[in-house]
Amino acid sequence: MKLLTRPFLLMTMLLLGLVACKPEVTNPDPEPGPDPNPNSPSTWQVIQEDILDQQCTSCHVEGNSFALQSDLILTADVAYSQLINKDPKNEAAKADGLVRLGTKGLESLYQSFLWEKINAPDIEHFQDDHPGYGEIMPLGGQFLTNGEINFIKKWILEGAPEEGVVADVSLLDDTSRFVPPPSEFTALPMPASGYQIHLGPFDVDPNYEREFYYYYPLNNPEPIYVNKLEIDMRRGSHHFLLYEFDEGAATPTPNTYRDLRDQNGVYQFPTLLSIQDQVYIYGTQWRRNTYEFPDGVALRMPANMSLDLNPHYVNRTNEKKIGEVYTNLHTIPASEVQHVADNLFLNNGDIELPPQKTTTLNRTWTFNEARNIFLLTSHAHERMTEFRIFIHGGSRGGELIFYTNDWEHPPLLEFDPPIQLKAGEGLRAQATYHNDTNETLRFGLLSTDEMMIIFGAYYR
Repeated sequence: MKLLTRPFLLMTMLLLGLVACKPEVTNPDPEPGPDPNPNSPSTWQVIQEDILDQQCTSCHVEGNSFALQSDLILTADVAYSQLINKDPKNEAAKADGLVRLGTKGLESLYQSFLWEKINAPDIEHFQDDHPGYGEIMPLGGQFLTNGEINFIKKWILEGAPEEGVVADVSLLDDTSRFVPPPSEFTALPMPASGYQIHLGPFDVDPNYEREFYYYYPLNNPEPIYVNKLEIDMRRGSHHFLLYEFDEGAATPTPNTYRDLRDQNGVYQFPTLLSIQDQVYIYGTQWRRNTYEFPDGVALRMPANMSLDLNPHYVNRTNEKKIGEVYTNLHTIPASEVQHVADNLFLNNGDIELPPQKTTTLNRTWTFNEARNIFLLTSHAHERMTEFRIFIHGGSRGGELIFYTNDWEHPPLLEFDPPIQLKAGEGLRAQATYHNDTNETLRFGLLSTDEMMIIFGAYYR
C-alpha cells in the first residue's frame, strides 16, 4: 500500500510553521442529469405505488392528524408537488436549510428532509445530531427495507424526476431491514477469518481532546488480504484511523500510548516526529462503521504487519469520559483476490479562514497513472458547511461525484462500477467554511482547527 502524499509529514511542518497558507476561491461546476428509460413504469410511480401507498398514506392523507401536524399529504394526486423543493414544516429542519425533497442529485441527498426521515441505518446520527427532527419514518412500524431505502436513494441521486426510469426495480428485492445496535457498548463478534484489535478502555479528561497513537503488531506469519473492516467505538469519538509506515521507516515502541497533546493541550514533539512516515490505510468518523470491499478487491498486508492506531476523542463536558475501540479485519484467501486495493489520502494544508467570513477553498490533484476509484469520503472540522469532490480532466471533467454538508459524519461513498481516471486526470476538492470566530483559522489537528482532506480507495 502506497500513498500519494505523506499525511503527517505535512501536518508536522504546518504545526511548526514551516509551510505558508494561502486559499484559492472559485465556484462549483454543474452536474450532468439522468438518462431515463421510457419503456417501463417511472421510478416515481413505483415509489408512490409500492412504498408511499403501502406504508405512508395511512397517516399522510387528507384530514389525518399526522398530516395536519406535518402539513404533508402523500396520496398519489398531490404527493410529488407536496415534496419537491417545498420547505418542511419542521422548524429545526427548515433552520438547517433543508427542503422536503430537492432535485439537485447528489447534493439533494443530504439537503432533503425526506432522506433524513427514512434513512434508518443512520438513526444514531439522526437522533444525536438532529433531536428536533422528530422520528424516523414510517412512524410506529418497521423501518423501510434496505431495498426501498436504496431505491429512493438512487432516485434522489438522479434528480428525483417525476417521469422516467432512473433506478433498477431489482433493488426492491432486498427485503432486509436495518436492526439497531444494542444501546450498551459491547465487543464486536470475532471475525470468522481475520483479526480483532481491542484498544482501551482509556480516559478522556473533562474539556479535553485526547488523540493518541498506538503501534499494534498483528503477528501475522504470512501476508493477509483484508476485504472487510468493522469499527465500533464508544460515544465521544471524532475519528479513528489506521496507518502503517513506509518501508524502512523508524517505527515506534509497540503497545504504548503516544499522546499527541499533554493535559494542558501542548503538542508532544516526540509524537509528532513518530508519525511523519505514516501511510494511511483506512478511517472513519462514524462511531459504528462496516465497509466491505468490492468482490475480488482486498488490501494486502505483508507478513509481520503492524498498524498504528489513531483514535481522537473530544470531551466538552465537565466529567471524565471513557474511550474504547474494537476493530475487525476480515480476511480472504489470496486466490480470491483479483485487484489489490490502494489508499487515497489527498490533503490540502493551505487553509486560511478570515474571521466572521464564509470562505470557499479549492484544491486539485492530478494522478500520473490510471486509477479505478471505488470509495471516497471527506474529512474536515466544525466550521465546514459543504464539501464537494469533482472529477478533474478527461471526458467527465467537472462532474460532481461527492457531496456532504455534515462535517461530523461524512458519507463513505461507494462507486460500482468504479470511477475510471486516466493518467493526467484527477480530483478537485471544494470546501466551504463559515468562520464565526474572531480569529483566523488555519490547518490543525484540533477539532477547533480546520482540515480539507479526501480519503478513499482505488486499484490500478
